[in-house]
Amino acid sequence: MKVLHVIARMNVGGTARYVGRLVESDPSAVLATGFVQGAEVEDPCVENLPVKRVENLGRAFNPTLDFFAYLSLRKIIRQVKPDIVHSHTFKAGLLARLISGKFKHVHTFHGHLFDDASFSGLQKKVIAFFESYLATKTDVLISVGKKVGAELRSAGIGPLSPWVSIPPGVDALPRVERAIARKALGINDDRVVVGWMARVTSVKNPALMIEVARKLPDVSFLMAGGGDLLEEVKAAAPSNLSVIGWTDAPTFWSAVDIAISTSDNEGMPVALIEAQLAGVPVICTDVGSNSEVIESGSTGLVVNKEIGALVGAVEKLVASQELRTSYGKAAVARASVEFGVAAMIEKHTSLYKGLLK
Repeated sequence: MKVLHVIARMNVGGTARYVGRLVESDPSAVLATGFVQGAEVEDPCVENLPVKRVENLGRAFNPTLDFFAYLSLRKIIRQVKPDIVHSHTFKAGLLARLISGKFKHVHTFHGHLFDDASFSGLQKKVIAFFESYLATKTDVLISVGKKVGAELRSAGIGPLSPWVSIPPGVDALPRVERAIARKALGINDDRVVVGWMARVTSVKNPALMIEVARKLPDVSFLMAGGGDLLEEVKAAAPSNLSVIGWTDAPTFWSAVDIAISTSDNEGMPVALIEAQLAGVPVICTDVGSNSEVIESGSTGLVVNKEIGALVGAVEKLVASQELRTSYGKAAVARASVEFGVAAMIEKHTSLYKGLLK
């Protein structure tokens, strides 16, 4: 059984690690991917994977380059001769599922674009149209969260197609001694620190994070990540918000006391799972499958996207060491069970074998 995984680019983040895990767990698997663009950074996991580069493949829409990427991917498929072509995210899913052959098509939605402000309303309608069509050419559709799958079906994407939800498998990050981690990040005391780690791009809504920090001038915030809005965020950040760019995740989650996510859209964010495995309680917006990652009132707080709700949640956790400790312990216990790597790999392997039978 040979599986070819296809993704537009492997930029640093949860989706890259999800795909990387699947490829590295299967000695016969191959990864076909394009290149990161602009301020993005490629995830280090790619260095150890069997990769075939798809020339001209990127996230941005460009009919000419996309056509050449299609030709490049078709050539790779003919070379690899896969039994299953498993695509991830929209662009790769579009090109891969337009190529026919003696193989099965599997596609994973790691979220959706309908709340992403970087896409226009017209672009979103075009994407929904193509996804609805492509669903009819796919043997199995996967969503990383049940809520994400439900939202896609309600948008008319594959309502009658076979679906399965497979959450990401995440290993606990190595721990760094708290004092060492804080010193590395420029935190020179024992104050409570609220940490934000994600791509600094519109869908993660860093502007909302800035507003939360402005409303709470006596609380310290630390923002890590890179992306097209990084310099803009640095310029707008108030004095109690330090913007440090990309940094080591084990060091980051060992240094902060509370994790926060202000995203407009998510699938199942790996960064928040890693935070929970590190014993860090999470505050997040109620988007995508966040509510499946965080059990509100037990491992953290899931709130709506209003500034008042986020501010109130931060104030609640900053004020109570007892609550932070309770949520952190519950987060480790739950995340260790719900997001095991072995279970994620086994579910994919079982799905592939079932298709080939």
